[in-house]
Amino acid sequence: MQENRRAARRRVLKTGTIEFDSRAFSCAIRNLSETGAALDVPYALAVPHEFTLMIETDQLNRHCRVIWRKEKRLGVIFEQERKLELW
Repeated sequence: MQENRRAARRRVLKTGTIEFDSRAFSCAIRNLSETGAALDVPYALAVPHEFTLMIETDQLNRHCRVIWRKEKRLGVIFEQERKLELW
């Protein structure tokens, strides 16, 4: 099977917080790299396409975009925060 990831992921078991639309809920981070992660969540379809992932133990916040979904797991890539430019 061919590996398509840009960076090697390492297995971890960390607690994270998914934040979107003034809401937040906990998730388990199952693997992690510089470019993305796999997250265990109670119900993957309840999570929007983009959100902020907070990993308190690492003092890390990342803007995420979902690239795949399973029943209780999400694959995400980390993206740069989008800033609105005013003309």
